[in-house]
Amino acid sequence: MTLKLYNTLSRQKSTFIPLKEGRVGIYVCGPTVYGHAHLGHAKSYISFDILVRYLRYLGYDVTYVQNITDVGHLTDNADQGEDKLAVQAQKERKHPMALAEYYTASYFEDMDRLNCLRPDISPRASGHIPEQIALVQTLLDKGYAYEVNGSVYFDVSKFSGYGKLSGRNIDEMLAGARVEVSAEKRNPADFALWKKAEPKHIMQWDSPWGRGYPGWHLECSVMSMKYLGAIIDIHGGGLENQFPHHECEIAQSEAANGVQFVRYWIHNNMVTVDGQKMGKSLGNFINLKQVFSGEHEHLSRPYDPLAVRQLVLNSHYRSTLDFSDAALFGAHSGLDKITQAVKAVRKAIAHAPGGGLDSGVVTEVGNIRDRFQEAMNDDLNTAVALSVMFDIVRLATRLLDAADTTSQTLTAVDEVFSELGGRVLGIVKDEYTETPAADDALLDYLMQSAISSRAEARKNKDFAKADEIRKKLLELGVTLEDGPQGTTWRRR
Repeated sequence: MTLKLYNTLSRQKSTFIPLKEGRVGIYVCGPTVYGHAHLGHAKSYISFDILVRYLRYLGYDVTYVQNITDVGHLTDNADQGEDKLAVQAQKERKHPMALAEYYTASYFEDMDRLNCLRPDISPRASGHIPEQIALVQTLLDKGYAYEVNGSVYFDVSKFSGYGKLSGRNIDEMLAGARVEVSAEKRNPADFALWKKAEPKHIMQWDSPWGRGYPGWHLECSVMSMKYLGAIIDIHGGGLENQFPHHECEIAQSEAANGVQFVRYWIHNNMVTVDGQKMGKSLGNFINLKQVFSGEHEHLSRPYDPLAVRQLVLNSHYRSTLDFSDAALFGAHSGLDKITQAVKAVRKAIAHAPGGGLDSGVVTEVGNIRDRFQEAMNDDLNTAVALSVMFDIVRLATRLLDAADTTSQTLTAVDEVFSELGGRVLGIVKDEYTETPAADDALLDYLMQSAISSRAEARKNKDFAKADEIRKKLLELGVTLEDGPQGTTWRRR
C-alpha cells in the first residue's frame, strides 16, 4: 500500500514520492497572531498534524515548519489596507510585538490542548527581514520586479506560470479584486514584495529602497527556502490561501530559484457554523477558548478539546466542516466510547489471566491495521480510519466480556489503540490511568454530595444552580448521566 495525496497543482490524487528518499519537508502557513485561535485554525492545523503524524508512522523523517505571521498581513489580504496586527494593537492599546507575543502563546496553548504536535520550527516573519530583503533584491536583479517610490512590486507579466495553482487568468483575478488598484503598479495584477512605510507605521525596517515592511506573500517563500531548501515536498494551508497567497509564493520563489517550488500542494477546506460561513460580522464566530469553556451562545456546554479533534477527523480535510453544538456533542460521545474502551482494557490487563496470544485476535488486529492504513493511504481519509477505531472498540468489548481473555491478548489490543488512535489520530492518550483505590471512596463520597446538591436544586426549580454544578463537573472532566435509576457519574 502506498500513500496517495490530492495535489491542488495537478488537480488529482497521486502517489506521494518525496524529493529525498526517507525524508519529507513540510511547510504549512501558520496563523496571523492578532486574535485567539478559532475553529478554522482547528480544522487546518489538526488536518496537517494528521499528515505529519501519518508520515512519521510510515517511517519518514519529517521536518515540519509552520510560520508565525507577525507583520505584513494587510486587512485586504493583498496589498492594500493596514497591517492586521497594527489595527488590533491600536484597539487593545498594546505594541504590535506585545500583541504578537500574547496571541502566539495563546495559539500554542490551544494547539497543545488539541493534541497537535509542535512544529519542528516555528519561524516568525519579523525575524527574517534580512532574508526577505535579499529575496526582493534577487527578483529585482533578475528583472522580475520593479521599484516605485520606495515600494517594490513583482511583475506578473514576466512570469508565465502565474495562475497555474488557482487556475485563474489575469482577467479573472482583476474581476475578483475587492479594492482599488494602486496607481504605482505597471500591471493591476502585480503584487507587493516590499511596501514603503508611512512615518506613523509602527513596524518598519531599513532597506535599499527606504524604510518599509515586507509584503505578506514574501515571508513564506523566504522561511520555507531557509529551512527546507529551494524545493520542498509539501506545502499546506487553508483553501482560502490558494489565491492570492500561494499563487504569489510560487511566482516569486520559482522566479528567484529557477526550479519548481513545491512538489505537492495540499489545501484544507473551510468551517461553517450551522450551515453558514463562519465570520465575526455574522455573529457566529467561535474561538477555541469559547469551545473549551462552553461560553458561547451556540454552545450548550464546555467541550473536551479532543472532542473538537474527533469532530475534525469525522470529515475529510478537503470537505467543508459544518460545526454545530449537536455535531460536537456527537463527536464527544464517539470520543467517550473510545476512551472508555481504552481505560477498560488497560485496567483489565493487570487482572487478566496469563497465557499466550489468541491467534484469532492477532488476525483481527492485523486486518484492522490493514484497513486503517488503506483509509489513510487514500488521501488521509480520517472518517473511514475513525470507523476502524470503533471496530477496535467492539473487539475490546467482546474480549472484556470473555473471562478467559489473556493479558497478552488485551495488551495486543491496547497496542492498536495506542498506535492508531494515539500515535496517528491523536485521540488516545498514554496517560489514561485509574484512580488509586484509596482515593475511590473519597471521590465517590464527594461526587454523591454534588449529585445530591444538584438534585435538591432541581427539586426547588433552581435550574441555574443545577446547570452550574453540571457545568463545573464537566470542566473537571466528570460527566453526569441521568437515567431511570437516578444520576450516575463517570470520568471522561
